[in-house]
Amino acid sequence: MRLTAAEISQLVAGDLVGPDCAVDGASVDSRTIAAGQLFVPVVAARDGHDFVGQALERGAAAYLSSQAPLGGTAIMVEDTSLAFLTLAGGLRGRLPAHVVGITGSVGKTTVKDLTAAALGSRLRTHATRASFNNELGVPLTIVATPADAEAVVVEMGARHPGDIALLADLVRPSIGVITSIGQAHLEHLGGRAGVLAEKGSLIVDLPRDGFAILNDVDCGDAVRSRTQATVLTFGTNSGDVRATLLGRDEELRSSVRFDSPWGTVSARLSVRGDHQLPNAAAALAVAVCAGVPLEAAADGLSDAVGSAGRSQFHQSVSGLVVIDDAYNANPTSMRAALSTLASMDVDRRVAVLGEMAELGEESDEAHRSMGEMATSLGIEVVAVGTAAYGVEPVHENQVIELLAGSGQGTAVLVKASRSVGLEHLVARLLGTEHDQGVQE
Repeated sequence: MRLTAAEISQLVAGDLVGPDCAVDGASVDSRTIAAGQLFVPVVAARDGHDFVGQALERGAAAYLSSQAPLGGTAIMVEDTSLAFLTLAGGLRGRLPAHVVGITGSVGKTTVKDLTAAALGSRLRTHATRASFNNELGVPLTIVATPADAEAVVVEMGARHPGDIALLADLVRPSIGVITSIGQAHLEHLGGRAGVLAEKGSLIVDLPRDGFAILNDVDCGDAVRSRTQATVLTFGTNSGDVRATLLGRDEELRSSVRFDSPWGTVSARLSVRGDHQLPNAAAALAVAVCAGVPLEAAADGLSDAVGSAGRSQFHQSVSGLVVIDDAYNANPTSMRAALSTLASMDVDRRVAVLGEMAELGEESDEAHRSMGEMATSLGIEVVAVGTAAYGVEPVHENQVIELLAGSGQGTAVLVKASRSVGLEHLVARLLGTEHDQGVQE
């Protein structure tokens, strides 16, 4: 959104210091800020105020600040992160009629990508970048929304109780989506029941003329009763919108038939793995509820490009197949990834696995069971940094050595929680360490 520094100052009840200027978008990272953007220095492990000068050098038009201004155009506030949330809330009224909020334990980023593609077949659509889904990422999405957008898709994550309610109040979606509920962030949310309750907060305040698009298996009556909006469910074996696998090609792209209240349609998905079928069904439901014709929505799904690090299929020059699922991991997504690897028609299947974080008391059992599952499927497990999978852990360099000379006939899955950082290993396996396109 294009604003002036004076407008921002008014919206956040701050004091403008320096000349008024035009501002277009925002960034919390001085290394990647674009000319004309607002810089938001976040005070966390490092104090973002230390990088205000760098942001100005890179072309920041203005910056929020709770410290003495360093020249340029400053908007003085008591708390920069809180002010950024306030700014996003003040801009909510400028968003288009179709605002989609997406949450869940598993699949929310892919559903976001698929939904943006399905909506984008007919509507000018703006969506969350990558997985920017927290109290900083959601405001970034709102502030970056173009003035001519006709639909906005916002991904929402949660690590602690109350996170989804906070973000939903900020976004005020007209359509809410809850994907699969699994074993993610159990440590902070109080087990699966706590996760379900937290994610269900998204649909509480949906408008009566809005839509709640819910996973048919995970979201029972306890969740559905929390909304006044029209409820539509999705799934594979059940739901209002059902996805049926028709076949898959050698690169794991699925051909799918969708049965829905609006008719039947088919598509070939570009995202990999059979576990993407319900994700695609959710996206199709959102698009049609937003007024996109069924056939056009299906065409959009076929053109969708998933975010980096989520079941991405790569092949090295030697023919080695690498499935990059290194962005995140929990038992639900791990089971899906291992099943996908097992379905491949290759001579050797290797799962390079790092820790699944934030599982609390269930962590040891979850890791052990995933190691056993892989073995039962004929998959060779290589653990990085943890012995929890039941095999001796190795370092990244040892992984490269173990796979040296591997080419056609070998498929490697790389999966772990984001904190492990295995995306760098993916780049090494593919020989693209210096290719910035591989990085987040």
